[in-house]
Order: sequence, then C-alpha cells, then structure tokens
Amino acid sequence: MAQRAFEHGDAQGRPVAIVDKRNAQIYVFGADGVLRGTTPVLLGLAKGDESAPDIGKKAGGYIPAIERTTPAGRFDSEPGHNIKGEAIVWVDYDAAFAIHRLRPAHPAERRAERLASQTPEDNRISQGCVIVSGAFYDQVVAPTLGRQRGVVYVLPDLQESMASATVDRKL
Repeated sequence: MAQRAFEHGDAQGRPVAIVDKRNAQIYVFGADGVLRGTTPVLLGLAKGDESAPDIGKKAGGYIPAIERTTPAGRFDSEPGHNIKGEAIVWVDYDAAFAIHRLRPAHPAERRAERLASQTPEDNRISQGCVIVSGAFYDQVVAPTLGRQRGVVYVLPDLQESMASATVDRKL
C-alpha cells in the first residue's frame, strides 16, 4: 500500500500512515517513503468501516458502542489539537477521528495493557480514534505527521476491497 502511494504519486510528497485494523498496527512513513516506525494501536470498539452519521457532533459525550468504529479509507490528515489543547493528528475532523497518544481512561478498560498485549483481539476499545503509546506518538507520529499534512490509509475490517473504501472516502 505504501509503495503504491509513493510510486503513483498519491502521497503528493507528504508522509503516509497505514492503519491495519485486522492486525491492530500502524505503519508511519516519512515523505521520502522510508518507514519511520510501526506499533500496535487501539481502535474503535465496534468492527465496521463507516463512521456513524453525525458522529463528530457526539464527540466528548456518550457514543453508543455500535457507533464506535474506526472508519476505513484514504484520508488527508493534518496536525492539530483536541478541545483540551493536546496535540493530535486529525484524520477526519468532521467525524472527530484522529491519531493520538494513550490518555488516562477508566481503569476497567485496561487500555495500556491492551496496547501492550501480543494479540490484536483485545485492541478494540476506543470511540473510533487510532491510539498509540505516548512514546511512539512523541518519537514517530509528532515529527512525521504532527508537523505537516499527510495521507492516512485505514485498511478495512470487512471483506471489501481497499479500492472501494478509498473511492468512498477520498477527500
């Protein structure tokens, strides 16, 4: 996927991130096409490849479990901040979908343990965002995607092709 993005000009000279939802991993590439790092991620609680209608308006409030999906597709990202002023990478601002560092949550969610586990089966807990460790965010995401616009590809959960997900989500 990354090779295609760079060889065919889809990255347009920007850094690229690929989120593999099935394996709960992110791969971050510099604008030069060199892999900067890969790490496990936390993803939306519910499997699915679409954002619920008007999900961005619910951010910060109650979001039903079935609507907590990480959408698939191609997105133009940009660095920014959340409502608390924390640095994040907006993947889809209107859907409140971002890549951000692990933050404190209810202890029962065991987010740090889930992120550190060896299997992707327990990495579904977020409201839809892609969550990485603080160290990975600071060392890889912030210097690569946190300073300039980028391209983020989120591979689908379901058996649809990436091509159809890309067409539907192209911004």
